[in-house]
Amino acid sequence: MKVEFAPLNIPLARRLQTAAVLQWVLSFLLLAEVCIGIMGILIIYNYWFIYIPYLTWLYFDWRTPEQGGRRSSWVRSWTVWRYFKDYFPIHLVKTQDLDPSHNYIFGFHPHGVLVAGAFGNFCTNYSNFKELFPGLTAYLHVLSIWFWCPLFREYLMSSGPVSVSKESVSYVLSKEGGGNISVIVLGGAEESLDAHPGKFTLFIRQRRGFVKMALAHGAYLVPVFSFGENEVYKQINNPKGSLLRRVQDRLQKIMKFALPLFYARGIFQYNFGLMPFRKPIHTVVGRPIAVRRTPNPTPAQVEELHQTYLEELRKLFEEHKGTYGVAERDTLVFR
Repeated sequence: MKVEFAPLNIPLARRLQTAAVLQWVLSFLLLAEVCIGIMGILIIYNYWFIYIPYLTWLYFDWRTPEQGGRRSSWVRSWTVWRYFKDYFPIHLVKTQDLDPSHNYIFGFHPHGVLVAGAFGNFCTNYSNFKELFPGLTAYLHVLSIWFWCPLFREYLMSSGPVSVSKESVSYVLSKEGGGNISVIVLGGAEESLDAHPGKFTLFIRQRRGFVKMALAHGAYLVPVFSFGENEVYKQINNPKGSLLRRVQDRLQKIMKFALPLFYARGIFQYNFGLMPFRKPIHTVVGRPIAVRRTPNPTPAQVEELHQTYLEELRKLFEEHKGTYGVAERDTLVFR
């Protein structure tokens, strides 16, 4: 295989974009482990004056990820995130105004491998979110296990993510006066194993918890489809029933997060590596589905709203797929 190297005369802005995405990928893959290692070293070498105050504070702060988190506008405004967004680039697209007097659940699809579109649009100040949706604040819900990692949890929360637990979602949607959005990647870790370029498989048929939450709080449901999310990485072929997929499914059930074997390009060459491809991501926010508050919904009410959501999600995809390079024959597959 002939290796295609990047030219030497690449503009500085593109090099900075590459550096920004590299640190994000490494943070996603390694920073939690590094932070755990640092804490272990502090304990082993008995730096008690550091770890005892931190662990004491951590005990009292443990539930913060379930109570709106602790975002930092300073961290979200780091210049590195502007270069991160421009690398792909990432775009947020509005189809309809949202009334800030309501609370909303954004169902984000697809998961992709590393959910770059969700992070770029809802966890940095370089998205045009505030201009498109004035008066609204978005909370990206992620796996609770990320907040179990000492030190790393502080860095993660500073960008705005909160836990995806039921208590966390309820906290956001229970805020009086409206103006809050719970952004939930509904396919979860399981869906990332089917994140292949040109594929649109969504794990949504058995997901009803978000519908129950919407009914319980009267939160409007909004389907969101991120075109290009599955295009930034390739995966080693892992069809259902294969040995690799069986191992991945087993590990996902044990650890609660998936291990897709993904690859794309490198830093200085275009043939292999863990850097994502420079593929545009367009995150399209669909029409809101009005939901009447129903504290104790019946199974029939949950099913009806779930079907309505699936129909609106499919409509959103079909209406916009031609604009963002999806072939007419391609359609969503619900599992």
